[in-house]
Amino acid sequence: MDTAVKPQGCTNIKLRQLMRRVAKHYDDEVGKTGLKGTQYSLLSYVVKLGPIRPSDLAAEMKIGASTLTRNMRPLIDAGWLELGPGADGRSRLLSVTQAGREKRQEAQRRWRVAQEGINHTLGARRVVELHALIDECLELLSALPDGETDE
Repeated sequence: MDTAVKPQGCTNIKLRQLMRRVAKHYDDEVGKTGLKGTQYSLLSYVVKLGPIRPSDLAAEMKIGASTLTRNMRPLIDAGWLELGPGADGRSRLLSVTQAGREKRQEAQRRWRVAQEGINHTLGARRVVELHALIDECLELLSALPDGETDE
C-alpha cells in the first residue's frame, strides 16, 4: 500500500452517493416503461437463465431470497413472469412470458439510452476505466468474509 497517499472521507458514503446518482439516471429512463431498474434486471436474468429455480436466480443475482420474492411479485402480477412447477413437487421454476419478453425489450431500449447518457457525460474512456476499477476492487474484496448481499 502506498503510505504517501492517505484516503480522505468514507469510501462507503462516496460509493453510495455515486450509486444513487447512477441508479436515478437509469431508473428515470427505464421507468418510462413502467419498470424499476431492479425489475428490468430481474426480467433480464430470467430471459437469459430461465426457466430457473428462484433460489438459483437469487444466487446468480447475488441477492437474498426475500429480496427476490419482493421484486418478483409485481412482475408475476403483471403477467411478465410466471412461477410454474419444477422437476419435483417441491420445486418451482420461474420463467418469462411473451409479454415479459416484450416488456424487457422495451425497457432494454430505454436502458441503452441511459447507458449512452452515462457514456456521453463521463466519457467512454472513463466508463471503461471505472468498470475495470470496479471489477478489480470486487476481485480484491472477494477475500473478505462474504455475507449475503441484499439489495
